[in-house]
This record gives sequence, C-alpha cells and structure tokens, in this order.
Amino acid sequence: MATDYFAVLGLSRGASDTDVKKAYRRLARDLHPDVNPEPEAKERFQEVSRAYQALTDPEKRRIVDLGGDPFDNGQGAGAGGFGGAGFGGLGDIMDAFFGGGAATRGPRSRVRAGGDALIRLDLDLDETVFGTTKDITVDTAVLCDACTGAGTAPGTHPTTCVTCSGRGEVQSVQRSFLGQVVATRPCPTCAGTGQVIPEPCPKCGAEGRVRQRRTIPVKVPAGVEDGMRIRLTGHGEVGPGGGPAGDLYVEIAERPHDVFTRDGEDLHCRVTLPMTAAALGTTLTLQTLDGEEEVDIRPGTQPDSVITLRAKGAPRLRATGRGNLMVHVEVQTPTRLDAEQEKLLRELAALRGEDRPAAAGADGGHAGIFSRLFK
Repeated sequence: MATDYFAVLGLSRGASDTDVKKAYRRLARDLHPDVNPEPEAKERFQEVSRAYQALTDPEKRRIVDLGGDPFDNGQGAGAGGFGGAGFGGLGDIMDAFFGGGAATRGPRSRVRAGGDALIRLDLDLDETVFGTTKDITVDTAVLCDACTGAGTAPGTHPTTCVTCSGRGEVQSVQRSFLGQVVATRPCPTCAGTGQVIPEPCPKCGAEGRVRQRRTIPVKVPAGVEDGMRIRLTGHGEVGPGGGPAGDLYVEIAERPHDVFTRDGEDLHCRVTLPMTAAALGTTLTLQTLDGEEEVDIRPGTQPDSVITLRAKGAPRLRATGRGNLMVHVEVQTPTRLDAEQEKLLRELAALRGEDRPAAAGADGGHAGIFSRLFK
C-alpha cells in the first residue's frame, strides 16, 4: 500500500508546495539528528525527508497524486536505495530552508551576471599627485542592441525544450543491488534552461552580448599611488543572455620621474652643492611640482642633510592635507684645483687647524676625522 506522504507531514491531500516546505521546516527543526539524538527521531526524520522529496519533485509528486509511491521498487517504500530519502540529504534541507542548495530543481535562467575586467593606466607623477581625467579604450562584451539580450532573431521567441519539457533537467533510472538509482542532470539540449532558441540573433548568435571597443572617461583622484585600482561599476563584461555587467578595474601604473621619487604621500629629491656653498650657505631655486620654490641652505650644511618643504608632497588620499618634499643634500668635493685654489684651500686648512687632521684627536682636545668615522 502506497505511503500517504501528505499525512507524514501532517498535511491534507492537495497541499501546495509552500505548505509542504513550511511543514518540512517545522518538523526538521525538531527531528534532525544534530538536534535530536533519539533513535525514534532519526527514523521519523527519514520519513519526513522522504515525504518532502516525494512532494517537491514534480515527477514524484505526479506519481503520488496518481496514488502510487515514487520510491516503491517492488520491495516496499523503505528499500528505495539511493533513490529514497535515506538519511535526509543536506541539499533537501537547504532547499527547504533557503529555496535552493545542492539539489536545486527546475530550469536555470539564461541570464547570468558578467565578469569583471582589468586594464592598466600609465600616468606621470604630476597626474597621480594632482589627479586627472583620462579616456581609456576597452574591448569588452556589451549588450547586443539587435536583440537587447534575448538572443533571438527579430520577431521570434524561445520555445520550450522538447527533451526536458521545460524542466531544464533529465532523469535516468538504473537498477542496482541496492535498488533504483535515480540520476538527475542538466538537459543537454537546452543546457538546463528549459528553452531553446530556434532562430538565434544573427548579430550575437543567441549570446545576448557582443564584443565592442569603446572609450570610457576615467576620473583619477588626487593622491593615488602606483598599484592602486579604481573601480568603475557596471563597465565590465555584460553577462550571457544580456545579464548585468561586472565592474571595470583600472590599475594605476606610475611612470618614474626624472627628479622626484615617491614614498607614500612624501616626495624625495637630491640636490648637489659645491663644498663652498655648503660651508657658506646659499639659496637654491628648486623646480617642484607646484612651481619654483626657494630653498635656503644654511651655512655649514653637512652631506646627507635633509631639508623638509612642508605640504609640497602628494595629497593624502583619504584625509586632508599633503605630504612633504624631502630635499636630500649632497656636498661635492672638488677633484681638481689649480695652483691658486690649492694655495687658498691650504691657507684655510691652516687657519682652521685642519692641515693635519689625523693628529687632531691625539691630544684628546677634540675628535678627529678617524674617530668620527668609527663612531
């Protein structure tokens, strides 16, 4: 005698799919082995799961409505093997609670979301520091304007797949020593969509999208750095069937500058001074990204000194203000002296007591050149 699967779930015959799912969710919460370890609860959960499978699968539901048992292979409903409910699959629980899962049934949509795209944009230092707007050319999939994503030729429409009758899946039944094995797979004719396109769009070939080269303006904010990416929402690849487009990511590639190097929001440069200018002090005119800037060199400036020009660096991308420009000073020692220059330099060394620097620290008066080197 066929099992009354409606009664197993506490429902009357003719209950809707929504009622079946509600009843299964209510019972599964109390009977699932992870919640209720009692042996009776395990058996009851198997019965409830088998009833849920029988009443939610269209083909099995048709057999139930005709008074049969979709799991009966001639040895009783309980010997359904892998075709029966067994322990209650995770896919059925996911399907009942969340409307999907590993055992999702029914045709799938032809319309799917598109993928993201990535393009590199080369910029000069002043463009990354102050921002700019650039036109970029991309070659991506766009919506087919002939069929607007439908994939059909003008005046035609998709038709129901005759292989799966619009279900999007086909079943095959095999017998084994455990009973019947029912395998469900996507329909090979319609690829699981339940529909076929007898007359494809001549422009996109039923894809609903075509490849096209287009120009897009990109606004680059001030302060971006090398390797950062700018996201342009909806400018990526249009999906199959005219599905929503993904995003376009623009990766910034900063070209090397002849004068400045960058470290985050700070800029660095080097200036070379003659030995006399470093000793006496001077004023330099430095060409910065903001224009000419006067830099004061104090008397006695040492090699590798760093002069900081406040707020002359790059803007802070996610904050206010700007970084600094760090001017690194190199002191150049003359390699060739004429007789007059050498004479004057020797006189200066004698006046400063530096004509014999190796002996300067011998009497303990002050540190000499070698002691400074080894500190």
